[in-house]
Amino acid sequence: MGTHRNWIFGPWMLLFLLQLAGASHVVHRSLEAEQEPGSVPASIVSPLLRTGYHFQPPRNWINGPLYYKGWYHLFYQYNPKGAVWGNIVWAHSVSRDLINWIALEPAIKPDIPSDQYGCWSGSATILPDGTPAILYTGIDRPNINYQVQNIAFPKNKSDPLLREWVKPGYNPVASPEPGMNATQFRDPTTAWYADGHWRMLVGGLKGARRGLAYLYRSRDFKTWVRAKHPLHSALTGMWECPDFFPVQVSGQNGLDTSETSPKYILKNSLDLTRYDYYTVGTYNNVTEKYVPDNPSGDYHRLRYDYGNFYASKTFFDPVKHRRILLGWANESDSVTHDKAKGWAGIHAIPRKIWLEPSGKQLLQWPIEEVETLRGKPVSISNKVVKAGQHLEVTGLGTYQADVEVSFEVSGLEKAEAFDPAFADDAEKLCGIKGADVKGGVGPFGLWVLASSGLEEKTSIFFRVFKNGHGKKPVVLMCADPTKSSLTPDLYKPTFAGFVDTDISTGKISLRSLIDRSVVESFGAGGKTCILSRVYPSIAIGDKAHLYVFNNGEADIKVSHLTAWEMKKPLMNGA
Repeated sequence: MGTHRNWIFGPWMLLFLLQLAGASHVVHRSLEAEQEPGSVPASIVSPLLRTGYHFQPPRNWINGPLYYKGWYHLFYQYNPKGAVWGNIVWAHSVSRDLINWIALEPAIKPDIPSDQYGCWSGSATILPDGTPAILYTGIDRPNINYQVQNIAFPKNKSDPLLREWVKPGYNPVASPEPGMNATQFRDPTTAWYADGHWRMLVGGLKGARRGLAYLYRSRDFKTWVRAKHPLHSALTGMWECPDFFPVQVSGQNGLDTSETSPKYILKNSLDLTRYDYYTVGTYNNVTEKYVPDNPSGDYHRLRYDYGNFYASKTFFDPVKHRRILLGWANESDSVTHDKAKGWAGIHAIPRKIWLEPSGKQLLQWPIEEVETLRGKPVSISNKVVKAGQHLEVTGLGTYQADVEVSFEVSGLEKAEAFDPAFADDAEKLCGIKGADVKGGVGPFGLWVLASSGLEEKTSIFFRVFKNGHGKKPVVLMCADPTKSSLTPDLYKPTFAGFVDTDISTGKISLRSLIDRSVVESFGAGGKTCILSRVYPSIAIGDKAHLYVFNNGEADIKVSHLTAWEMKKPLMNGA
């Protein structure tokens, strides 16, 4: 989630894209929500803060794809009665392009003994005969969150919209065994097939700290048996929403879950930190073990997103042969504000992901379909922004925009020295050296959703540090929303990640998707990504401005910038 506040809660997104070879879908369950007394008048929560092109239902609280017979399906946990956790059903929307969405009737509700007290996260798999199957966690006992794994199938496979689902009488298909923590046993993955067996993972917790991915096998997709050893484990706390998939070692195409590759990704959502971490590694189909390439950095170095992004899921899109990542972003205001707004929770723009040529990390980029929303563009080229100066980008509405900018950096000798004490804590470094703290090379980047007098601004920026003789400079990327709003009592955390790039070439790029109350940013071609939720009180609608700024000693050149107004897609009837 990118937050450390218990009351900022949400369901895990049910990302559920079925595909002809194997599908992925995640449904988010709740975190504990602290109900806040009092209320906020709706008049002080501007409707213009509701996102324009990010996925949301028409109203109320959400969290949660599958590609089937020409349609992408998005199932997500949704409260039809209010903008808080409770009364959860699996709502259902469909799309031809992952951008324009049509809402259908809810697909799954708690209605059998093994899910009567809740339907939580799950995933989807396409069986060899083309049948979609959903594996999901059910709660079968009151007041204890005793977790079991269930299965559901479409009532009518010929219906491309998959409007009805049925649950066979042999549910549950996997239950906690003696010695297992039954309240920390959830979120089955997309299954994969090899050597006569289907396999799936279920997230779990052993003892107080060991998160693990339980491995289950089945010959018939009906009877599942737990393997003696987990696929992998680490001392990180509970593993939620695990995801496991192969990646190509070169090129940008994705692989279906049942295909094999020298490289695999194992991702887990860590309950203790509310962040999504992943490792790159190898998988032995015989020993059924996964080994990270960098075990010393196991689950602490690589994240999909260094901001407000949690409970994500990938799926293989068979149409364009790509793997797509979807994640969920909760609100950063209060439950009281959510009730006043009438909605809470969004999905990030779907991202294409692939292995970076070095093999050390994934690259991410917004899917190409989002570019169909681009309208009026404005471009700037070869503009130098001197120390302490800023440049406004005018001529378009910037409260709902897509901005791509390439910077040329000179004067690297002016960079500050890097303190190795921050080597594993970019977020802390950004909190100390925010956008208004002058530096040598940087901070430089964008002020988005800014007011004309700069009383409000959200800063997306880079800062460069010297890193000792013979080492490449350290590049820090930050999202600093500390001045994003004059509204009191908002949670406005800084987010940051290091960018593994060689800026001694003098070049670095930034892309930001700006959408009223969310900013998604992609540094250096998608090496580092940060999503931030913000709630301006002045910089709303046509009163929002966009600037390039430089608060460092070294001059920065905007070699090229293009900004587009973004049109609204069809969004569930909203």
